[in-house]
Amino acid sequence: MVIKLKHELIFNSFKTVDGRGVTVHVTGNGCITLQYVSHVIIHNIHVHHCKPSGNADIASSPTHVGWRGRSDGDGISIFSSQKIWIDHCALSYCTDGLIDAIMGSTGITISNNYFSHHNEVMLLGHDDRHLADSGMQVTIAFNHFGEALVQRMPRCRLGYIHVVNNDFTAWEMYAIGGSANPTINSQGNRYTAPVDPNAKEVTKRVDTDEREWASWNWRTEGDLMVNGAYFVPSGADVSPQYAKASSIQPKSAAFIQQLTFTAGVFGESSEETGSYTYPGYTGDTVPSGTGTTTTGSSGPTDDGNFFGMIFGSGAAPSPTPPALTSMASTFLSLLIILILYSITNQGALPPLLSLLLL
Repeated sequence: MVIKLKHELIFNSFKTVDGRGVTVHVTGNGCITLQYVSHVIIHNIHVHHCKPSGNADIASSPTHVGWRGRSDGDGISIFSSQKIWIDHCALSYCTDGLIDAIMGSTGITISNNYFSHHNEVMLLGHDDRHLADSGMQVTIAFNHFGEALVQRMPRCRLGYIHVVNNDFTAWEMYAIGGSANPTINSQGNRYTAPVDPNAKEVTKRVDTDEREWASWNWRTEGDLMVNGAYFVPSGADVSPQYAKASSIQPKSAAFIQQLTFTAGVFGESSEETGSYTYPGYTGDTVPSGTGTTTTGSSGPTDDGNFFGMIFGSGAAPSPTPPALTSMASTFLSLLIILILYSITNQGALPPLLSLLLL
């Protein structure tokens, strides 16, 4: 199913988009807008090749049509909204951001998604002077930041951001950036730096002097740095501020492959080195797009408990240790022998066991 929009698709509160069981692509003009809403779930869809639209009358509910200005061309735009969950989606090739959350939005979880082929991936916070964003709380968990990404994974202004158990395959400029003193808690991620020796740093303080950002609370804890990647921390390593930027207990970065294995849309079978051709896209919406992307982390179609997926790891259960298995088999064998001996000897216990019980 390809939904090629003429204008923004505007959500109301208490709505869920669940793409399981079908293949859903949202593309075209405006794409998805969440404005002044709450309790919204967007799950298991492709969002790509979104471009600006507007200056037109657009339906914002079944009973209301109103004039809308021009949108930016975000994949998913979150504006003054709260309690939003974006899970198991694949996002790429949009004009502006893949996901932008601004103007006092909070209570946002972005989990198990696959991001690729984009410049400015994710913006959290409207403006350095917009104090309504100072209370923003966002969790970014179990996502795969894949191929051909440049920057903003995310770019934060103010607020409290928990970046936990994500796989950052590469970037061209930086992975995590910010300004206006956001609190960033990076735990259990894998950061794989690009080949460029000048782009190994994970972090970037945007247009800010070190004398100012040295007191910002940015920390790395249990992160795995690959190919020369390095994270520049600042502020207090242990601070009450991190309590607001801590949503779940991080798992070890050693398991990042399992933790992000099912990131993206369920049921896609593309290999990490392969490509997925978007049906219905002819290349006429975004000049820089090519119409293909790599999902690279697809999983099975049966995703289990929907509301358990937000922090689901996709990892296989740990096998029973061989020593315990051997002990259990030995005990069971002895028990069977004891029962057979008792039956054949009219309830009498074996001599050795009788001595032990004296």
